[in-house]
Amino acid sequence: MVETKKHPKILVVDDAPENLMVMESILSKDYSLKLFNDSSEALEYAFANPPDLILLDVMMPKIDGYEICRRLKANPKLSDVPIIFITSKTDIEDEERGFSVGASDFIHKPISAPIVTARVKTHIKIKFMLDYLKFENTHLQENAVHTSSELATLKEFVWGGPFARR
Repeated sequence: MVETKKHPKILVVDDAPENLMVMESILSKDYSLKLFNDSSEALEYAFANPPDLILLDVMMPKIDGYEICRRLKANPKLSDVPIIFITSKTDIEDEERGFSVGASDFIHKPISAPIVTARVKTHIKIKFMLDYLKFENTHLQENAVHTSSELATLKEFVWGGPFARR
């Protein structure tokens, strides 16, 4: 049986088709990409199909990247998905605003393929590690409840049963 490698899913949102093509050329080998040039369509897609990471242009028509980020982070299914802003804005205030609405990182235009690749890889690793830790934590909590129940039964048997000395 041949094992197929599952590629992490990345949602790329940018109103400029040439930027989407550049991102596709940089990332398509290692990631499963979904490209959108319309922010409303991207939001609908993300809500229905949570990606592993989102690359988001800040300056978008209709709904800007800050508002898209705010809406994505408000959804429990998407709150842990890292969002990297792709922007030509370089003012500290713009980055502060982005981080305040939930951005994980920034990549400034014009983009550099090695920078995009490195940042995406880093945030995907962090996302997968957090998902794993959440899974393990849930598993440990379930085991703790089960173990506590067994200990309570054992305690009742030893200390509260009909043969226990008082």
